Amino acid sequence: MKICNPTHFLVTLTFLYSAAQCIEPTSAGADTAGTEWQAGVARVDITPEEPLWLGGYAARTKPAEGTLHPLWAKALSLKDSAGNQAVLVTTDILGYPRDVAERIRARIEQEYGLPRANLILSASHTHSAPVIGASLKCIYAFDASGEQKLTDYTEQFEDKVTALVGEALAKMAPASLESGNGTARFAVNRRSNKEGALTATSPLQGPNDHAVPVLKVMRTDGAVAAIIFGYACHATVLDGYQWSGDYPGFAQAALEAQYPTATALFFAGCGADQNPLPRRSVALARQYGVTLAAAVACVLEGTMTPLPPTLITGYKEVDLALESVPDEAALRQRAESTSGYEQRCTEDLLARVTREGSLPASYPYPVQTWQMGGQTLVVLGGEVVVDYALAIKERLGQNAFIMAYANDLMAYIPSERVREEGGYEGQGAQIIYGLPSPWADGLQERILSEIWNQAGIK
Repeated sequence: MKICNPTHFLVTLTFLYSAAQCIEPTSAGADTAGTEWQAGVARVDITPEEPLWLGGYAARTKPAEGTLHPLWAKALSLKDSAGNQAVLVTTDILGYPRDVAERIRARIEQEYGLPRANLILSASHTHSAPVIGASLKCIYAFDASGEQKLTDYTEQFEDKVTALVGEALAKMAPASLESGNGTARFAVNRRSNKEGALTATSPLQGPNDHAVPVLKVMRTDGAVAAIIFGYACHATVLDGYQWSGDYPGFAQAALEAQYPTATALFFAGCGADQNPLPRRSVALARQYGVTLAAAVACVLEGTMTPLPPTLITGYKEVDLALESVPDEAALRQRAESTSGYEQRCTEDLLARVTREGSLPASYPYPVQTWQMGGQTLVVLGGEVVVDYALAIKERLGQNAFIMAYANDLMAYIPSERVREEGGYEGQGAQIIYGLPSPWADGLQERILSEIWNQAGIK
């Protein structure tokens, strides 16, 4: 392990933050890699042009009132030496509802020939971006006018993401790829540490995943074209009424200021039970963004692993069973005994029973993997707790990249430990996602088994 001081990187920023750590990569990879990769980068501003409801918090009572910094959708296209193409899309949104992701993927496959295994739709999970589609819609109290604005914005968003993929594919040019891992330590396990009880001297309890995975894309002239990086922590520093990418937005802006030729793309890791603490100020969001950017820069300026131009992709949806499925009578009883958003969410389930006759007993959960020249990227849907990252890295190696909040934001995905413990991530949040009960036991084994299968591990 080496320690690097990124202070020189931070001098142009409002906050100085030193002592980021770099971990030298030890994962498998070729000693040398040519420039047989093709890569393209594109971006589009997705900031709403009118006030819309912000996603993520049930306590908000009105639409957005301004912009702290723009919201972006960004895309990286890749082609290996055999001609296999894939595109990663990262977005400053809460998440992709299944219906929105399905429409985008269908259009992209029709227009550009990319199958779903070769397309990742990643969300930063910022809670300062507009509501998209029907995601968590029952927790918001907007009226019919707000609902129409939501529909209009969602259609515009789908158009922009589809066109963005085409632009990234059209911009492909020779490139090289390198990977590495760093460390940032502002994520705190919110189940093990109660926010209101913490002080500057409080001993923090885990588990956590403080890794900062970094993928560098370089042009043949040596310029950095793209910086892809991740972190396993909720983007919930801010809870106000301004559009913002939260700390990931500040991190991307800081990296793009330091590397003017590069586009920075952030992805969220398994941070469903991780919060940035303390929080609730723009100054803290900026501080955490600068801290994360410093950790990324430390990796970029160190020794990284060159990745040979081979791309292998996999995708499968596995059925995750629900613990129970209430009938209409049970739902009516629940609706009568609750209030507020819990009542609205239950009424939505009742309406679905009326339309469809019953509620499904399981959910098709997306599991995806990319192998980029020896660098493994595991891509999971939903709000995944950190236990999954620890289990995956124990099996696939500490340098595996793990992305959550991708392709479908359907619910929290607890480990068996968290499911049995209960609480918000284990059980309580199901209703706001339109699921009538907690997950049945066995979900962790089903998800991990599919990851091992795609990774070729028995």
